[in-house]
Amino acid sequence: MRLLDFFQIDVSSLTDKFRANSKVILLTACSVIFIMCAAFVLVFFLALQGGERVMVPAVEGKDLSVALLEMQAKELYPRIQLRYSDHPDDRGRIIEQDPGAGSIVKAGRRISLVVSRGVIIERVENYVGQNIDDVRMNLQTLFTAGSVPLLSVAEPVLYQFSQEPAGTILEQDPPPDTSITEPIQMTFVVSRGAENDQIYVPAVTGRSIAEIIAMMEQTDLIFNFSARLPQGDETAGTVVSQLPAGETRVPKFSVVDAVLAVPAEAPSGFVYGIFREELPEYPYPFQITLDVISPSGERREYISVRHPGGTLSVPYLLPEGSVISLRVLNREAGLYEISPVSADAGETAGTVSGERQTDNGAGD
Repeated sequence: MRLLDFFQIDVSSLTDKFRANSKVILLTACSVIFIMCAAFVLVFFLALQGGERVMVPAVEGKDLSVALLEMQAKELYPRIQLRYSDHPDDRGRIIEQDPGAGSIVKAGRRISLVVSRGVIIERVENYVGQNIDDVRMNLQTLFTAGSVPLLSVAEPVLYQFSQEPAGTILEQDPPPDTSITEPIQMTFVVSRGAENDQIYVPAVTGRSIAEIIAMMEQTDLIFNFSARLPQGDETAGTVVSQLPAGETRVPKFSVVDAVLAVPAEAPSGFVYGIFREELPEYPYPFQITLDVISPSGERREYISVRHPGGTLSVPYLLPEGSVISLRVLNREAGLYEISPVSADAGETAGTVSGERQTDNGAGD
């Protein structure tokens, strides 16, 4: 029993002692809370203030090793990016920095540095034997990111007749392996193709549109189509006359006139017609391609021919609502919508997008 009495708590005694010292206890608690809050605020502002503030050095134009030493002295750290530049002497130098020189920042901050990898190409390549359009495209792609292209094609290009395919580079200046120390304009002598090359005119009379398209792709001639209604026993949708006649020997890219018999009404949902477009005169025959985009959005190549410029004329029988895309050297030059238009016998009409025009036959 005495042991239990020893552990018994005298609550009334404790209450009396607390009442007697309540002011001291409350004052002590408030002091502790105040000190803790003050310490918290002090630590917060010290953390917010961070380290020592320093001035960013001017490292643009300096070698990377020198720039790193200057930044290390300021307790700044680099974030490095590599980029091609316009001048060979820039290799390994800082060409951009962010923040700029003179900015005040906290020690320990990362500074973005753009370091030059030098020029993207250091010597002139051998372009002899390559196609001039391929070289132009490659140079444009090569120097897209640079403000000043180190290599460009001097205009106008010099052309001469040659046994090499048209568009082939025959000579270049400066010669291959010339060191590039500044922007250079390349002077090229380009082949026009053989002079007075002659070929045989294919016999297209009696051929269907599909057969004509295949023959046009296989011969270097310019076809000029016109349309009229069938007469007598003529078959609609075929060529009924041509000039010069088949198997006649003519120079390359001579004009062959052909008359297409077009019915008064095309099959349901289709449109007969002749696509026409006036192309600029080219220095040598360019690759011209017509794609057809169906009403459902499916795209397919319709015809691809070499053409020296002037009138481009191509017959077609296509679904109503199709769109013809004209591409010159794989670059889209225009879109042409096909739709049936009422027309008198022997006349042609059509509707297209923009300022382009097609020459349609009769639709249903």
